Amino acid sequence: MEKRVMTNSKRRKGLTVASALLGGVLVLSACSGGDGDNASGGDGGDSSQSKVDEAAAKKTSEADIKITPKDGSNNASINNSAKVTVSKGELTKVTMTTTDGASVQGEISADKKSWAPSVQLERSTNYKITATAEDSEGREAHENAAFTTVSPANSFIGNFTPEDGSTVGVGMPVSINFDKAITDKAAVQKGITVSSSSGQEVVGHWFNANRLDFRPEDYWKAGSTVTLKLALDGVEGADGVFGVQQKTVTFKIGRNQVSVVDAKTKQMKVMQEGKVVKTIPISAGSPENKTYEGQMVISEKFKETRMNGATVGFTDDDGKGEYDIKDVPHALRLTTSGTFLHGNYWGADSIFGNVNTSHGCIGLNDTKGANDPNTAAAWFYENSIVGDVVVVQNTGDKTVAPDNGLNGWNLSWADWKAGSAA
Repeated sequence: MEKRVMTNSKRRKGLTVASALLGGVLVLSACSGGDGDNASGGDGGDSSQSKVDEAAAKKTSEADIKITPKDGSNNASINNSAKVTVSKGELTKVTMTTTDGASVQGEISADKKSWAPSVQLERSTNYKITATAEDSEGREAHENAAFTTVSPANSFIGNFTPEDGSTVGVGMPVSINFDKAITDKAAVQKGITVSSSSGQEVVGHWFNANRLDFRPEDYWKAGSTVTLKLALDGVEGADGVFGVQQKTVTFKIGRNQVSVVDAKTKQMKVMQEGKVVKTIPISAGSPENKTYEGQMVISEKFKETRMNGATVGFTDDDGKGEYDIKDVPHALRLTTSGTFLHGNYWGADSIFGNVNTSHGCIGLNDTKGANDPNTAAAWFYENSIVGDVVVVQNTGDKTVAPDNGLNGWNLSWADWKAGSAA
């Protein structure tokens, strides 16, 4: 049997391997944070992981940045969602962009503790926020977040009337039409308040899943100011459908003008502050096409407009409108279905005050072109504003539906309050 002799070179190589293995044990022992003497390095310094972490922490900024909404959020508000705040430090830079790189304007507060966009965000848009802050030692901290705002499919808005800053008549309700059907009416109504400087109690009434009107028991007090507050941001109006509006609207109530049309006497008495200021001969709906009775509110004014009978069901055998007048002067809308109080230049002067001849509208004597200020229709047009009340009596027809136009005054106060979800 052959005897092998280990050379010096092989012996040295084996010692090297053993030394490396032993070194590996020492390193593993140090990283494991053992209690023995081997926990110390060869120079006698403490190299435990906890000490390393502690040393690193001492070099980290104390500034604590918070971005809302949190990273990855969906259905974020377009009003109040985006905000950056910092504690134990001051913000030095905040940028907000859309995913396509468009920047969003915003401002850091005077105390440098917060930042918010200065414009309303867009629906269904992805945004990114990058924030930098410094602590008292000048050490920087950084934070990033991305989120998506609520989509049109998952949000609702309310189109309201009257407009902010407008002056309207005493009969003008606050009418809100939502672009999505509302199933949680109580939650939505809770987010809306309407108040008057007159102190009148104001109550909301749901006509259907999309329309909510507000009014007091009696007409608004002349000269009062009405305030509408929409606090619907984040309100869930239907399953997975959230409000996005946060708005305050104020409008003024003008003088008290209520006009009473009597189809029997064929006269209209225009009253301001309860006193008759003018009596105007009229021609109401014919016996075959009676005018609705009831309290109606002027919702629109047109110096001239087209009236086509086909749009409201008055057609000849050929399907065309029984009338199609393209320049009806001084027209004031009373119902959504097409009832107007308007000027009439095509009828003989003798019909006004004597004969009811219309298809359901209320006609006043006028001239073609709507340029004669001396006609009865021109006077009434110039002295009327949206929200004025026109009460129609003695036509022999039914009372106008309260949701046909802005005509909720035809409901009793008890019936009106019964339609509230509050």
